[in-house]
Amino acid sequence: CGKSGNIPPGTTVDVTITHPTEYDFYLCSHAGIQGTSRPSHYHVLWDDNHFSADELQALTYQLCHTYVRCTRSVSIPAPAYYAHLVAFRARYHLIEREPESNEGSHQSSNGDSNGQQQVQLSRAVTVHPDSAQVMYFA
Repeated sequence: CGKSGNIPPGTTVDVTITHPTEYDFYLCSHAGIQGTSRPSHYHVLWDDNHFSADELQALTYQLCHTYVRCTRSVSIPAPAYYAHLVAFRARYHLIEREPESNEGSHQSSNGDSNGQQQVQLSRAVTVHPDSAQVMYFA
């Protein structure tokens, strides 16, 4: 424990306080700058790579050091932060492209509003080819 009384970064708990039959663990991946550090609780739903518990916990911890917006480790793995940023950006794009109307939804004269909405939705969330391989959202 440091001056703050927090547990050191990288502390992992996968026994005693975890579920007796499910694959879960707690990981405190970051040092508390101010206040109390809170470990994250992870539930492993599926593991295609057949990692051991130690390997998966180490990978999770290492991914907490790869977030490009921060020079320190963060509390959850960077891909989770990036997914949040992409979802927020997609929501913004959808609202920007939504047609102005006084009603929550409207139907075209031929009754095929669902098909048109699907086409509009796919156009709204399509990423330009020049940006497809770039982390433009980071």
